[in-house]
Amino acid sequence: MESLETPCILIDEQVVERNIDDMAECAARSQVKLRPHIKTHKIPGFALKQLAKGAVGITAAKVSEAEIMAEHGVKDIFIAYPVVSPSKIKRVIKLAGQIHVVVGVESIEGAKILSREAVEAGVTLSVRLEIDSGLARTGVAPDKAVELAQQIVALPGLDLSGIFTFKGAVFQGAGTTDLEAAGQEEGRIMVETAEKLRASGIAIRDVSVGSTPTAPYAAAVEGVTEIRPGTYIFYDRMLEVMGACSKENWAAKVLVTVVSVPADDRLVVDGGSKTFATDVQPGQHPLHLKGFGEIIGHPDAVFEKMNEEHGMIRTNGPHGLHVGDILEIVPNHICPTINLHNEVFVTEEGVIRAVPVLARGKLA
Repeated sequence: MESLETPCILIDEQVVERNIDDMAECAARSQVKLRPHIKTHKIPGFALKQLAKGAVGITAAKVSEAEIMAEHGVKDIFIAYPVVSPSKIKRVIKLAGQIHVVVGVESIEGAKILSREAVEAGVTLSVRLEIDSGLARTGVAPDKAVELAQQIVALPGLDLSGIFTFKGAVFQGAGTTDLEAAGQEEGRIMVETAEKLRASGIAIRDVSVGSTPTAPYAAAVEGVTEIRPGTYIFYDRMLEVMGACSKENWAAKVLVTVVSVPADDRLVVDGGSKTFATDVQPGQHPLHLKGFGEIIGHPDAVFEKMNEEHGMIRTNGPHGLHVGDILEIVPNHICPTINLHNEVFVTEEGVIRAVPVLARGKLA
């Protein structure tokens, strides 16, 4: 590790392999399909590894992410996001001429734009209807799903193949650490919605749910056909505190160097907001995290604040660290942290190799 310049991300491939195997076994036990979200790693090599271990395809949020993955051999991609710009839909149509692509839809306005572009291109696009199962983000409310689905199936150029949702660790509309309750609620809402759609005459084949913390529990609900976890490949501090994994599952750590020791109880490292994501803030319900990550080997140290280039760490007493020391930090949320780095460093049996994050920064 002395040869690595910090700040950088170091990934343990052995832990990655174990995490991939564990989730594949989870899906197999519940007899559901596994379609991992690549938002976490954004690296084609890891996606291909997941496919080799039983995943039926992958999930992406951006058309550009899907394009990168397809260029590197991924043949089945679900874009779990409302694609409503005609220019992006044209790219989806081009991609669908090369591989199997499904795209998310959650409004009649978006569906009409998809339909118009598909008809103009002389193709049929496979779509899934997004259901808001409690996160209050995108998606149609379950009680309005039948009406919207009927409007969508009446449009030319679209094949409504299923429904999907993302709820995460939310139960009855609020954040929770009761992952089983959250997952079971997610599964029940989706299965009940699918049954109502089928009763109305709409053939729903796929009932897709997602998120690493709830996947094992949602998958166990009879009628769910697919799970779309993403963070499980690396895990992070948030998921460990949530109870979704143990520290032995942490596959990715950020290496930083101590650049200043202004006091016995304070130090500064060379990783700030250009290195660590800040979307999961300390102190928020229900996790009440202390700081922006866990500093390995220093349980009393708190990564309390940062600006672009500086990370400020405070300890309860003398820390014994010196300028030039290297620290390992597991960030609160690994997914957007990966997106800040052009490359990661993967270690296997003592050998370290640089791997470019090819789908990093793909915004469109």
